Parts: sequence; structure tokens; C-alpha cells
Amino acid sequence: MEPLEAELDRARDLDVAELADAIESIGFECTRCGGCCTGYAPDEPGGAPADEDESEVDSKADGDRDRDDREPHTATVFPDEVREVADAAVDGAYDWRDVARPMPYGLAAGEDGDPAGETFEWALATDDCGDCTFYEESDGRGACTVHDSRPLICRTYPFSVALGGTSQPMGEAVDGEGIVRAHECEGLGRDIAREDAESLAAALKERAIRELEEAIAVRDGYDPTAAERADGDVVVFDSEGPKHADGTPIGGE
Repeated sequence: MEPLEAELDRARDLDVAELADAIESIGFECTRCGGCCTGYAPDEPGGAPADEDESEVDSKADGDRDRDDREPHTATVFPDEVREVADAAVDGAYDWRDVARPMPYGLAAGEDGDPAGETFEWALATDDCGDCTFYEESDGRGACTVHDSRPLICRTYPFSVALGGTSQPMGEAVDGEGIVRAHECEGLGRDIAREDAESLAAALKERAIRELEEAIAVRDGYDPTAAERADGDVVVFDSEGPKHADGTPIGGE
């Protein structure tokens, strides 16, 4: 059996009650801080290593950091989730580009300065500050404008499961219990109701299964000739086949 298929079997066998036990043990309550929805500075939790000297980084107050130095929010979204979010946003007035952008990993700047190359999967769209385009803030509290239709990666943050082929959001895990990993979040360690833990656990299992199914479909559907038919556009491979950056399929020969 292939490694991804073996991990998919493990994901399907996950016990929701055991996942809920782990989540209860770690503890979590969303504080609506917006940390998982916004861009972050390189030296903040989840950020890439800073290029500048550490003493220089430490000397900067949070408010003095240039927004241009912040890493954009990156959250994986499945193709069907893109369409669901689009339907939920502004009465369905959004199109694919308003919801998702090509996952930036693996892309490089082309001759015109725009992204070029091929990548795998989609990330939620971001604004000019690198924040999720569906994030809004009022009186210091964050909110999601498509909350009821938000992707699984958002529904399950700050948790992940330690299975090969699944994503690990926002940097290294800071806590864990059994197969469950917890990532940087100020809401960790707070009491959580059993009903909420079970709901989160069920979504976490669903996400693990979906991520592995997606990875297998992308692997099996990879077409090395797609770039030749993309007319210089970025190629995004997802479970539905190769697509242009605007989400339209790249036609066959």
C-alpha cells in the first residue's frame, strides 16, 4: 500500500471520542484575537525566520514594524470550499479569485514580476495587509464574514493530527496529546465544553481525511504537460485537475 493511502486508512479509523479527549486535555476557547486570520511578522508565532539581526528585531516595537515585512495569512482551501465560500460571500457575488489564490509555495517571480510556475492547492485570498480577505475587526475583536461557510482549516484551528500528508498550520506545534497537535494560539489551555470538543474533533477527523484524499488525487492527476498549455499562467494542481490562477480548468491537448 502506498504511504498516502496507508495514512488515509489511519485517518478514517480515527476515533472522534479520543480526539475530543485530547482536545479537552489541552483545552481551548476562541478569544477572537484574529491571530489565525491575519498576516504576521517574521518574528511572530508562525513567521518565517527573520533575515535581520535578532537584536535589531527585538528593538522594534510591534507598532513600528512595517506592514510590508509581514508574511501573508496562508490557509489551505479545497476546491469545493472555494465555491461554498463564494456562494456565502456577498450573496454569491464573488468569483474564484475573490476567494482563493494559488498556494504561494513553489512559485517564483516571472519576467513581468507576477508569480510564475506551478503549485499545488489553493490558499484563501488576502488583502493588501496580508490578512484573510474575509476577516474584519471591530472594537479589537475579530470576526469572519463567512463564518458558517469557513473552510475546515479554519474550523479546526489551532489543532491538527500527526499524520503524514496532512497540513500543520502556523509553524511548529506548541502542545500535543496523543495524535492531536496544538499550534500557537492564545486560546489554548482554556476550558472547553465536551460538546464543543466533540464537534471540533469531528471536524478535525474530516479535515484529515479530506487532506489525504486531496493529496492522493493531486498526485494521481498530475500532468507535466499542463504548463505548456497554460500560456505562461500559473498552474495550480488540485483534486479536480490543473487550473489557471482564476480557477478555470486548463484544457487538454
